[in-house]
Amino acid sequence: MKKNQFVPQLPYGTRDFLPKEAKHKRMVEESLAKLFSSWGYDEIVTPTFEYLETLSVSGGAELAETMFKFFDKKNSILALRADMTTPIARVAATRLRDNGPLQRLFYLTNVFRHEEAQAGRQCEFYQAGVELLGEADAAADAEVVALAVQAMLDAGLTNFQIGLGQVEFINGLMQESGLSKEECQQIKHCMVTRDLVGLETILAVSGVAEKTQQVIKSIPLLHGKEELLEKAYGMINNEVSRAALDNLAHIYQLLKYYGVEQYVNFDLGIIRDFDYYTGMVFEGYTPGLGFPICGGGRYDNMLSSFGAACPATGFALGIERILLALLRQEIDPDCNEREVYVGWNNGSLHKAIQEAVKLRQLGKTVELALTAQNREQAVESQKGRGFAEIIYFGD
Repeated sequence: MKKNQFVPQLPYGTRDFLPKEAKHKRMVEESLAKLFSSWGYDEIVTPTFEYLETLSVSGGAELAETMFKFFDKKNSILALRADMTTPIARVAATRLRDNGPLQRLFYLTNVFRHEEAQAGRQCEFYQAGVELLGEADAAADAEVVALAVQAMLDAGLTNFQIGLGQVEFINGLMQESGLSKEECQQIKHCMVTRDLVGLETILAVSGVAEKTQQVIKSIPLLHGKEELLEKAYGMINNEVSRAALDNLAHIYQLLKYYGVEQYVNFDLGIIRDFDYYTGMVFEGYTPGLGFPICGGGRYDNMLSSFGAACPATGFALGIERILLALLRQEIDPDCNEREVYVGWNNGSLHKAIQEAVKLRQLGKTVELALTAQNREQAVESQKGRGFAEIIYFGD
C-alpha cells in the first residue's frame, strides 16, 4: 500500500450487506410485506429525518438522547428517526385524520440510534412493524401479538417465545405504595435493565412496607403460563393491577383462538424502554440472542400529543436480528434463485439474447454471457456462478 493511501471506512455502528446477505434480507422483508398486507395492513413510508420536537413528543428523555441530531440551513434542529411509532402517530393524527378511526398500517424501513454496536445491534438498523390505530379492546392487542408470532414463523424461525406483560400491573403497585415519581422512574429503569441489585437498593431506602417491597422485587421473576396469573392475583390488593391481569387473561384467551398460545408466556417484569406504553407490552426472544428480536405494546396517549386522541397498539421486528437468529440456529433459507446461464460463441450472440429475453418473460432468473465462450468455458462459468441450468449457442 502506498504511503498516505486513503482507506475508506464505515461510520461506527453501520454495516454493508453483501450480495447473499442482501438477498436474504430482501426475502425476509418481502415475506413480511406479503403477510402484513394479507392481514389488511397498508404500507406507509415517512421521512428519514424530521424536526427533533416532533420525534421527541412522546418518546421521553432516553429516546431523545439516542437520536442523531443536526441543523438545517434555518438552524432548526432535525433528527434521524429513532423509531417508527412516533412518525406514524404524527401521520395518523394529521394527514390520515379523515380516514376514519380504525387504521392498520405497516412499514419496512431503517431507523437510527446511538447504540453500543455489537452483533444484532447497530446505530443504523432495519425494522418491520405494524400499528393498529383506533381500537382500545383486547382484540386489537391479541391481533398484533398473533401477527408478531406469524411474522417470525414466516421469516423462518420456529424456536422462539413471546413474553407478555402489562405496564399497569407495576403502576398499580407503585401507586398503592406511595412512591415518589422519581422513585417510580428509578424502579422502572431497574426493571427494564433487569438490575435486581439496584431495585433492592432503591426499595430499601424508600420507606415502603416490607410486604410491598417483596412483591415489587419479585416482579422481574414473575413469568410462566396461566398459573402465573393466578399467583399474581394473590399478591395484589389494588384495582389497577387487578385490571391489568384481567386484560392479560383476556388477550391470552383470544390468542388461543388464533392457535399461537404455545409461543406465548406471561412475563410481568417486561416494562419496555419507551415511556409511551400504557397497557399490554410484549417482547419476543429466540435462543442464541441476548436481546429481544421483536417488541411492542399499547400506547393510547401518543396521538393525543399531536391533537387527535386515539387508542393504538403495535410492534416492531428487527430484520438484522431475524437474520442473525437464523444464522446462529443454522437455518439456511434457499437464497439461490440462479436458474439459467446462457452462453454463446462467435456469431450466436443474437440467438443468446433472444433466448434470455424469452426466459425472463417466463419468469426465469437468467444471466447472459457478455463475451464469446466455447462450451467448456460456458459450463465452467455456469457452475462457478451457481446456475442450475445452461443453454449454449454455438459450436
